[in-house]
Amino acid sequence: MSTLKIDVRTAPLGSPDLITYFVKGDALPAGVPISEFDGTICSTLLLRDKTGRTLVVGLGDKEKIEPDTLRRATGAAIKHLLKIGGTEAALDLTLYPDHVAPAVEGAILASYKFLGFGKDPSKKTRGVLDKLQLLVTEHEVTNARVQAHDAEIIATITNTIRDIGNLPGNMLTPPILAEKAEELAKDRANLTVKIWNERHLARDGFGGILAVGNGSAHPPRLIVLEYLGAGKKDKPVALVGKAVTFDTGGISIKPGAQMDEMKWDKMGGLAVIGILLAAADLKLPINIIGLIPAAENMPGPDAYRPGDIITTLDGKTIEVLNTDAEGRIILADAIAHARLTYKPSAIIEYSTLTGAVVMALGYRRAGLFTSEDKLRDALVTAGKTTGELVWPLPVDEEYKEGTASEVATVKNIGGREGSACISASFVKTWAEDVPFVHLDIAGTAWTTKPPAHLEGGATGFGVRLTLQALRAGLPV
Repeated sequence: MSTLKIDVRTAPLGSPDLITYFVKGDALPAGVPISEFDGTICSTLLLRDKTGRTLVVGLGDKEKIEPDTLRRATGAAIKHLLKIGGTEAALDLTLYPDHVAPAVEGAILASYKFLGFGKDPSKKTRGVLDKLQLLVTEHEVTNARVQAHDAEIIATITNTIRDIGNLPGNMLTPPILAEKAEELAKDRANLTVKIWNERHLARDGFGGILAVGNGSAHPPRLIVLEYLGAGKKDKPVALVGKAVTFDTGGISIKPGAQMDEMKWDKMGGLAVIGILLAAADLKLPINIIGLIPAAENMPGPDAYRPGDIITTLDGKTIEVLNTDAEGRIILADAIAHARLTYKPSAIIEYSTLTGAVVMALGYRRAGLFTSEDKLRDALVTAGKTTGELVWPLPVDEEYKEGTASEVATVKNIGGREGSACISASFVKTWAEDVPFVHLDIAGTAWTTKPPAHLEGGATGFGVRLTLQALRAGLPV
């Protein structure tokens, strides 16, 4: 849990900054012209009187208010207060008792800031949120406390994942990531961790993970988290996340511009870790397996090469045409391991896989690829609730042609046309007949142009989306 103190009350205690919500069309405070504040979502208006400060935040049009509206607006308000030195806030949620959870999430997510290294702590640019009061009517107190408790768990773990995600490549190698996963899982009920080091990977035939990791001085790992919240005979849901701790492109080296952003190529794996941690803390009554293949893609003397043939865990082979299409290769091993070892009811995979999905969807939505209509609909609905939006894209049989190889089971890249769909088809190959979802989070895993309610850097995308879907009863 976070160090933030959250108190559900019917009236403010002490002298916190008060945050109230404004809907377009409502009467403006006396003396405030509409040119100064019109109630657009995330817009803010600071009022002062002898009782203290009140920050009014816009929700936009009344008919368009959704859970994520409260999340974003609350986040924008908290960011504003922190920048002017606020440390305690009270949210007036008397009109929005069903949206306590998203408001708490918004407050905690907005209070996160990556501290960096070697910066002068005396030159803080904002305060730290210490206390948060939630104001509701008397008959809503019990429900609000339940919502706030769960939201605090989910948002705090998301911030933990963001903090790890923002670490640079020299501070988060595959072995260090494995150590952090073990440390985070320690003492959590029904959650265990298994780690494959390079010797274990070679012994068991994880050829894809080893090939990608061979060029680095920091050897690869396979991290497996097992959460058993249901009966041992219940089939688990398997979550697989790509964790390339830094991606140079390998022999097919990337251009230098913005290569520093490749420290975030691990965010699919971190999302999976976050989901498993939150599932344990929330005591979800299901079984979940999290598989995180971790490697650093470097052009070292032992790096894999274009033209190489790689044999994966289940005997399928990959013709390598471009070593910068490495994520799908490590995912192949992990998906095969999930299928063969755990016999899951479904596999959901998270990866910063293609630039093509960014070209198609931009930075607001992740690409959702699946042939399973019920899984697709459940994740789309969860996305609307959490604000982690997804957009369905095709992964039909026609895209298999793009991965066809004359010398192996598949090749690791196809043509530019439909490349996000071809890449999804590639990773689906290792799921075989298991219901499969591929989430391409390349545009949503981090942001360098943060919206009003978030900071730049890692976003933790996928954690809240998946937990919402699982808690609503994923149709598997």
